Amino acid sequence: MKKTLLATLLVTAFSAPVMAQTPAPADAPAAAEAPPTPALTGNLGIFSSYRFRGIDQTFGKPALQGGIDYAHSSGFYVGNWNSNVSSGAGFPDGNLEMDFYGGYKHAFGDFGLDVGGILYYYPGSEGKVLGTRASSGAVTNKELYIGGSWKFLSAKYSYSVDDYFSLRGTGSNNGDSTRGTSYFEVNANYDLGDGWGVNGHIGTLNLKNVDNGDYTDWKIGVSKDLSGWVIGLSYVDTNAKGSCRKSEPYCFTNSNSESSTGTLTTGSHTKDAGRGIAVISVSKSF
Repeated sequence: MKKTLLATLLVTAFSAPVMAQTPAPADAPAAAEAPPTPALTGNLGIFSSYRFRGIDQTFGKPALQGGIDYAHSSGFYVGNWNSNVSSGAGFPDGNLEMDFYGGYKHAFGDFGLDVGGILYYYPGSEGKVLGTRASSGAVTNKELYIGGSWKFLSAKYSYSVDDYFSLRGTGSNNGDSTRGTSYFEVNANYDLGDGWGVNGHIGTLNLKNVDNGDYTDWKIGVSKDLSGWVIGLSYVDTNAKGSCRKSEPYCFTNSNSESSTGTLTTGSHTKDAGRGIAVISVSKSF
């Protein structure tokens, strides 16, 4: 699937936004009516690099990202988010990530609760050539999550209910399931006023049964809102094991594909996918 298809899908999705109609009380004057709350919202952004949990997903190249979300007044929500990726990040013959999620949110004053599940799906990818699947099928990851928030702080715990991105164990746990992999993160987003904001993040991945798979990632950034367009600059880094000289797990190639004999063919260029990098972005919500 080509990146141009992703862009076409996003443009189509945002061409006719739906707004939930919330009528004002009968005795309220027209001038006091609040604008209708959007039930269906969208987002679109361009990023100089796509980092997922601190790990490079596009081999240092830019990413076009976007999604749509539907939120019901009861607190239940569903959504879809998409990005181009590099097949060398563990998605043989795939170059598109599609996330489908749903859950429930509720606020208690300054506190918030968020519970749900998410499916990461890479159409066109072939998981079996990674040695992780007995039969054909795209690379996937299924997680359940629970999160909480207080003012500008939030925390979230995610738990994989299947093999983590179709991976299997290595070393002494070779071939064992990576189900049960977890990720815990803490995030901060603080409004400085006049459209300026600062943000920070720290997360820890516990990759089950994979040698040197555990790591911590962090991010610090600043943003500026310009008439609805948000310009962002952040620095992302990790302590993930990505040395290509030592063949560590987070050393990625520029491509992965299935050969004519059904084996994995890798690209000729490699890089440490967890190495620190500055990321510039331009995004907008609709």
